[in-house]
Amino acid sequence: MGVTHMTQHFAGLERNTRDPLISIVVPALNEALNLSVVLPQLPKVHEVILVDGGSVDGTVMAARRALPDVITVLQARRGKGNALAAGFARVTGDIVVMFDADGSADPAEISRFVETLKSGSDFAKGSRFTAGGGSADITPLRNLGNKFLNGVFNLGWRTRYTDLCYGYNAFWADMIPLLDLPDHRTAAPANGKMVWGDGFEIETLINCRFAAAGVSIAEVPSVEKLRMFGETNLRTFQDGFRVLKTLMTEWRRTRSIRRMERKLARPAVAKASSSASGTSSTSSRFAA
Repeated sequence: MGVTHMTQHFAGLERNTRDPLISIVVPALNEALNLSVVLPQLPKVHEVILVDGGSVDGTVMAARRALPDVITVLQARRGKGNALAAGFARVTGDIVVMFDADGSADPAEISRFVETLKSGSDFAKGSRFTAGGGSADITPLRNLGNKFLNGVFNLGWRTRYTDLCYGYNAFWADMIPLLDLPDHRTAAPANGKMVWGDGFEIETLINCRFAAAGVSIAEVPSVEKLRMFGETNLRTFQDGFRVLKTLMTEWRRTRSIRRMERKLARPAVAKASSSASGTSSTSSRFAA
C-alpha cells in the first residue's frame, strides 16, 4: 500500500525528521467505554491529548485509568472542530495526529502517517477510498454525500482527493498557524448557534486551508473500523450542509486571497507600495 503525493513541499522548514515527537489529539464526547479499549492500544508517543466536550459518562476518568499520562483538556464550546482547535493549542510535539475516540481508527496505522510526513509531506491525509483503504462504518447515504462533496472540492481546488470527510489525518505542528482556526477559548454565542468551524466541517476546513496554502499533501490509505460502543454524534444532513457551506465559503476566501496576491504582484502596485513605504520612512525621520 503506497501513498499518493499531490503537491510540492511547502517551505524549506527545518524539522526533526529523524525522531519526531508525536502528539495525538483525541476529541471525545461521552466515549468512556471506547477510550477504555482504544487508549491502551496507542503506541508510546510524546503525548496524548484528550479534549473532552463536557461528557457525562465519566470519559475523563476512564481515559486517566486507561492511560495515566494522558493530558486532558476541557473545550470551551461544543463541536469536534472546537475540540481539535483546543487540542492543537496544547500540542508540544513535532507531529500532530488527529485520532477519533470511537474505535473506528486503527492505532497501528499511526506509523504509516508519521513515515509519510518524515518522507517529505506536510500533510498526511487519510483516505478510505484510495488503494489499500476501506470502511466498515460508512453508510450508503454518507458515502454518496462524501463522493459529492469530494467532487465539489476537487473541482474548486483543482485537486485529486479521494476522500474529503475523514478525520484520520496527521501534519507537522509548525503548520497549525496556517489553519487560522477560530479562537478555541472564546465563549459560545449567546444565541446558542455553533461557531463556524467548530463542527464536523473541521476536516473539510483543514483540507481547504492546506490546499489553498499549497502545502505538500499525500493521501494515506486507511481502513475505518466500526464504532465499538455508543452512537455517533454525526448528523448526516445537518453536518453535510455545514460541509457544503464550508466549501463555498473557503472557495470564496481562496479566490479573494489569490486576487490580492496577483494585485500585489503587479509592477505598478509593487512600485506604489514601495514608494509609500519610502515616504512613510522619510516622514518618520523628520518627525523624529
